[in-house]
Amino acid sequence: MLWAVALGAALVASVVAAVTIGPAGLAPSDVVASVLAHLGIGEPTLSPLRDGIVWELRMPRVLTAAAVGAGLALCGAVMQALTRNPLADPYLLGLSSGASVGAVVVIVLGVGLLLPLAAFAGALAALIATLALAGAAGRGGGRGPGGGLSPTRTVLAGLAVSSMFGAITSLVIFWSATGDSYREILNWLLGSLAGTDWVSVAIAGGALVAIGIPLIASARTLDAFAFGDAAASALGVHVGRSRVLLLGGTALLTGALVAVSGSIGFVGLILPHGVRLLVGSRHRALLPLSALAGALFLVWADTAARTLFDPRELPVGIITALIGGPVFALLLMRRRVS
Repeated sequence: MLWAVALGAALVASVVAAVTIGPAGLAPSDVVASVLAHLGIGEPTLSPLRDGIVWELRMPRVLTAAAVGAGLALCGAVMQALTRNPLADPYLLGLSSGASVGAVVVIVLGVGLLLPLAAFAGALAALIATLALAGAAGRGGGRGPGGGLSPTRTVLAGLAVSSMFGAITSLVIFWSATGDSYREILNWLLGSLAGTDWVSVAIAGGALVAIGIPLIASARTLDAFAFGDAAASALGVHVGRSRVLLLGGTALLTGALVAVSGSIGFVGLILPHGVRLLVGSRHRALLPLSALAGALFLVWADTAARTLFDPRELPVGIITALIGGPVFALLLMRRRVS
């Protein structure tokens, strides 16, 4: 509880602080005044220009970053439990590659308005392909407590599907991309929160609430999965159905998040590990704290991406990779020592 209060307070303070950072200098009191005015509490005190910077530009971007970071970290924690694989993250099942195919196709066709829908459809198609392949492979080797979807088969099927969709993405880029579409595609593949608006907040935040809460409520089921499929089945868990439902939930949530942010790696991989070092492996604490930590991390990663090299802006996926790679190496070394 203490960690939840601390991370929640740090997240609120970080959102306010991140909105103040940028070429147009703002004070925290300006941010609070703008938010209260738009909520109908108090009179507007900022000029239309400064109010627009807060309410129309920076606040939607910071809130989208928080929602995407929370969702990716939550999905990573769930997938690591379901697959019993510490390297699992939302992209392990090919979701990122599937979303990339959909996004790249609409970009090269010049119908960017359909990008969120196409990315979501691509992620969903990748999940269906992964589960179908894992299920088909399982039928040949007999069905255990987890049906055809054992952790190993699911991970291997995800790698195969990811490679296939990655090849399709490369083929589409090689064959069709011209001019500025190369830069747009590269930004999306590296992850970027530039251009997000209140619609992005609604998509990412709505998906986080609608899917994230049921995922957090499944903490006891995920605790049972930690002891293996046979033990989970003995504890009364319907292993195959629960795994499909939870994997489907993570895929839907990841698809919605990737649709507004592009491919952002390492958030779902490293944040659950870091939180696990603080509070242990009980998912009742791990899941909500991972979500809070992921939100906090991506708010500051995106702030760094848009300000460190001003007026240039880096794709936020580069920042998360630069931070996530060394941190994950340290976590691996710590795990080996322990």
